[in-house]
Amino acid sequence: VQLQASGGGSVLAGASLRLSCAATGSPAGLAGMAWFRQAPGKDREFVSAITWFGLSTYYADSVKGRFAISRDNAKNTVYLQMNNLKPEDTAVYYCKIVKFAKDYWGKGTQVTVSS
Repeated sequence: VQLQASGGGSVLAGASLRLSCAATGSPAGLAGMAWFRQAPGKDREFVSAITWFGLSTYYADSVKGRFAISRDNAKNTVYLQMNNLKPEDTAVYYCKIVKFAKDYWGKGTQVTVSS
């Protein structure tokens, strides 16, 4: 399984970005996909998650109301729409999938928000 994340960039506070993460291979065994982020000098933290079937979504309190996670099952892709970005959202964003109860991580994509 390989994950390809994209969509990061440098923006001003208040701007929007959409991250994408595409998983290669069969969707068999996929339970969910999630986004995490890691800011310099900090631990990696949970941002958002979505189940592969059904409509369950989860968000960290810090991004509720600003970020929206979605998925395209046909493309094995998960998206993270990030609106009203703040400087504290600056981090490397990583996607993760859970497939047959095993975690797979993608390489991160940098998001930098300037005030």
